[in-house]
Amino acid sequence: MSSSNKKIFVLDTNVILHDSTCIHQFGEHDIVVPITVLEELDNFKKGNDSLNFHAREFSRTLDSLSGDKLFNGGVAIGHGLGKISIKLDPSFDESIAANFSSEKPDHHILNIGYQVAKEFSDRVVCLVTKDVNLRMKAKAVGLLAQDYKNDHVSDVQQLYTGTRIVEEVDPELITKMYMPPYEFPSGELKIEPPLLPNEYLILRGERKSALAVYDDELNLIKHVDKVPAFGITPRNAEQTYALDAILDENVHLVSLTGKAGTGKTLIALAGALKRKKSYRQILMARPIVALSNKDIGFLPGDIHSKLDPYMKPLFDNLGVIEHAQGDIKRNQVSKLVEDRKLVIEPLSYIRGRSLVNTFFIVDEAQNLTPHEIKTIITRAGEGTKIVFTGDIFQIDHPYLDSHSNGLSYLIEKMKGQRLYAHVNLTKGERSELADLAGSLL
Repeated sequence: MSSSNKKIFVLDTNVILHDSTCIHQFGEHDIVVPITVLEELDNFKKGNDSLNFHAREFSRTLDSLSGDKLFNGGVAIGHGLGKISIKLDPSFDESIAANFSSEKPDHHILNIGYQVAKEFSDRVVCLVTKDVNLRMKAKAVGLLAQDYKNDHVSDVQQLYTGTRIVEEVDPELITKMYMPPYEFPSGELKIEPPLLPNEYLILRGERKSALAVYDDELNLIKHVDKVPAFGITPRNAEQTYALDAILDENVHLVSLTGKAGTGKTLIALAGALKRKKSYRQILMARPIVALSNKDIGFLPGDIHSKLDPYMKPLFDNLGVIEHAQGDIKRNQVSKLVEDRKLVIEPLSYIRGRSLVNTFFIVDEAQNLTPHEIKTIITRAGEGTKIVFTGDIFQIDHPYLDSHSNGLSYLIEKMKGQRLYAHVNLTKGERSELADLAGSLL
C-alpha cells in the first residue's frame, strides 16, 4: 500500500485507557500520539484499577519502541503494521484558537489532530476518541473523528438473548417433558438456526407448552422446572431460566441482562445462597462509577460512608431475601455475612484476588470495559462460578455505550460455549406501577 493510501489515526487518551494494545489494532495505517496524551497518562500510572494498568502497559510498549524517530517520522510498530510517532504540542492553529480555549487538554489533542490533517492533506487523518463531545468538536472544524471500534458489538438489537420460542411442536414431544426422564433427543426437534449450548426454549404445541434447555454435550432437550431458591420463586419463564443456569453446576459463567426490576440481581443472589454449600464464599461486587464523573473522594464521610450509596442496591436485594425467610433462615443469612461467607464489596476491592471455589456475582457489569470483563474471568480459579448482571442500555460510564461495554462484548464472544449460559429478562416484576412506568415514561 502506498503511503498516500495509508490513513493516520490520532489517538485520544481515553482510547489508550480503554485498551492499552490499541496501537496493534489499526493494521498498516500510521498512528500519532499527541504529547498531551502522554502527560495525561502520567496521572494514571499509579493505582490498581484497569485504567492504571492500561496507562502503565502503554508506557512500557512505547518504551520498547522508543528511538530517535519516535519524535521524527515514527517507528514501525511491528510486522504488517504501520508506524507510530509522538507529536509535540505546536502553537494553536488560528481556526482552533478562535473557537476553543487552550486551557483544556482535549483542545490540545484536537489542535494536533487538526494540524496533522493540514500537514498531510493527501492522506486521510482521523481523530480516534471515545469522548462524544470531542468528536463533535473535531467535526465542527472539519476534522474526521470516530469512536474506537475494535471491541464494538455491531448490532445490539440482534444480540443473543439465550432464549427462543418454538411454535407448533409435536404434542408427543411436549408430553415427554412431563414424563420421566423429562427429556428427548434434540434431533427430534426440527429447528433453525441450530440450537446453541445451554439455549433455553419455550416449546408450544396445540394445547400444552413446556420450558426446556438444550444440553449440547448429551444432545438432549431437557425440561426446566420452576424451583424456589431461598424463599424466592421465579415469576416468569425468563426468571426460571436464569435460576436454572445459576444452579447448573456444569455452567461456570452466566450473564443476565434486562432493564431495572426484572429480577436479575435478586435471582443471582438467591441462586448463590441455594448453592452456598458448594462454595467457599459468595462474593457480590459492582463497579463504582462516580456521580458527575467525580472521584468518590469528593463525597463526604469516611470510606464506608462514601461507598454506601454504591453498595446499597446489593444490600437491598439481600434484604428482600431475608424478608422472604422464616426467622431461622433469616439468621442463617446474617450469620453468613458475619462470618464473611457472604461478602458485598466494590469491584475495585476484588481486583487482584484469586477466586477459588467462589460464587462471584458482578452487578452493573455494563459499566465495565471488555478488558475488565476479561480480567475478572481470567482470575477464576478451580470451582469458581461467575455471574454478570446488567442492563446494556443503561450505562453510567462516560466512555462506554451499548455497543462497546464489556457485558455486550461478553455475550457476543461467549455465546455457543458449553460453560456459558445467557438469559435476557424482559418482564418487570418489581411492581405493577414500576412496570407501567418503565413502559410509558
